Amino acid sequence: MSSRTSVSITFPNRLHRFCMAPAPHTPKSAVIFWFSLSLTVAAVYGLGGLQQAFSADLVVQDDARQHVFWMQRFLDPELFPNDLIADYFQSVAPAGYALFYRVMAGVGIAPLLLSKLLPPILGLITTAFCFGVTMELFPVPIAGFTASVLLNQSLWMQDGLISATPKAFVYPLFLPFLYYFLHKNSLVTGICIALLGLFYPQYVLIILGILVLQIFIYKSGKIRVNFGQKVFKFVGINLTIASGILLVYALTSSEFGPTISALQARGLPEFLPGGRSQFFIDDPWSFWFQGRSGIALSAILTPVFMALGFLLPLLLKFPKRFPLVPLVLPNIRVLGDITIAAFVMFFAAHVLLFKLHLPSRYTQHSLRMVMAWTAAIALTILLDSLWRWGQSVPKKMTAGIISGLLAIVFLFYPQLALNNFPWTSYERGKEPELYAFLQQQPSDILIASLSEEANNIPTFAQRSVLAAREYAIPYHWGYYEQFRTRLQRMIQAQYSPNFTDLVEFLQAEGVDWWLIEKGAFTPGYLSYNRWLNPYAVTQEAIANLKAGIQPAITPLMTQCSGFETAEFAVLSADCILTVQD
Repeated sequence: MSSRTSVSITFPNRLHRFCMAPAPHTPKSAVIFWFSLSLTVAAVYGLGGLQQAFSADLVVQDDARQHVFWMQRFLDPELFPNDLIADYFQSVAPAGYALFYRVMAGVGIAPLLLSKLLPPILGLITTAFCFGVTMELFPVPIAGFTASVLLNQSLWMQDGLISATPKAFVYPLFLPFLYYFLHKNSLVTGICIALLGLFYPQYVLIILGILVLQIFIYKSGKIRVNFGQKVFKFVGINLTIASGILLVYALTSSEFGPTISALQARGLPEFLPGGRSQFFIDDPWSFWFQGRSGIALSAILTPVFMALGFLLPLLLKFPKRFPLVPLVLPNIRVLGDITIAAFVMFFAAHVLLFKLHLPSRYTQHSLRMVMAWTAAIALTILLDSLWRWGQSVPKKMTAGIISGLLAIVFLFYPQLALNNFPWTSYERGKEPELYAFLQQQPSDILIASLSEEANNIPTFAQRSVLAAREYAIPYHWGYYEQFRTRLQRMIQAQYSPNFTDLVEFLQAEGVDWWLIEKGAFTPGYLSYNRWLNPYAVTQEAIANLKAGIQPAITPLMTQCSGFETAEFAVLSADCILTVQD
């Protein structure tokens, strides 16, 4: 591999040169064209996301229901008082992420609105720096375009970027770091590390690994230490920043700690197959390659063109057969460093389960970017060879057809693979009258409900719920132990045939309203509910319903209803307690 200025390659025609010539030999117009086209594709995907975000009045991204709903406190500090769920998600929000939303709320942009506006902007930043990094690895503008499109397709076919939650900031912060890292700009890389630590601190561990690996030189199968003063200075400055950020987080204790241990998790149905946070899977392939425990292979290889990245090491061995191979720069080594750092952290996260959170978080983001670059470079090298092969008239037609079909499939693959692209995972509120009724109640009310609609109440009604599936996140035992206890008490109370159990539950939990689905008192309602099914109290309730034993609350569905829709009844806790008297 050689520098970009020492390689001279001839191109048979002007179009070939426009597409495949390396910078700085390629016309400036070609660089501008491919860079602009990359941003255009990103903008089109972003506009598709915005169209879905504003397709109705009550729309929220699935993960935003966890990580953004509580930020409505920035607009009204009286919302969610003494709310376990809101307090927990506020406590786990990275400092920079929370501050950014707070500042934007201060200038009049509501958190839920901001969460819809951010993804296209983050996508454009990601695209610009993905293109720039590609040019530092393989200075062929069309490769920068290809890598940017692949990464954009991957991000918009999954629900990371669109969420506008902390994980959405990984790419627009890590890619600038990598770009300036390759330029050995200590100041800007340090700023990027600090920002990443403020928005997604776990990923600073990947940067730490990359920096440590810079001290070593791999050559001719041997590893030696690079004692160069510039290297030590550059690495030392950034290591200090990264280590300082991690130290701050390590010394900060959570009010909802401790982190759940692997031993505890193995004893909870939530972590077992079919559970809300399924982690421990018996099938080795699924455990190591898919899901929360694995490297998230399917996410990494989405779209399928990503798999072409596996060809790059093979192509690099044949520079005479593939003329563009010599254009691959020594900087390509950083992709190996990212991969090594990702796998080191992946296995470290398994060893220290769940102290470093989920193992898949380290490989999914890292390898997705690595595969986008390797696949783009491999595809460009192969396409160049195809064009060179098709110089005679009969071959030219074949090469043109193949290239055209490949371009069409490449650009329109997401639309062909998904019925609804971009895949946004937006949820729509289906009960506007219910939300309006609850909003008319005091801001400090607490609502009990086993319904899936409870997931939407904090977002659309701005009122607290006792428990809901969306908030059943079991990684901090100080939070989840309380949450789990609440949930089981609620199941037991709703289906108990003893009226005393209802009263004790309402008084102990301080519930004001009880939202119940009118079809909730059939065995099937609970039997097919994977979230509620694992608990012993649920199985007891199913047995009672099958035996014809009716819950004590059923006669009150009409008598104590303060509000009704076709599917729901909202019972007044005061009414239930009055009935008791």
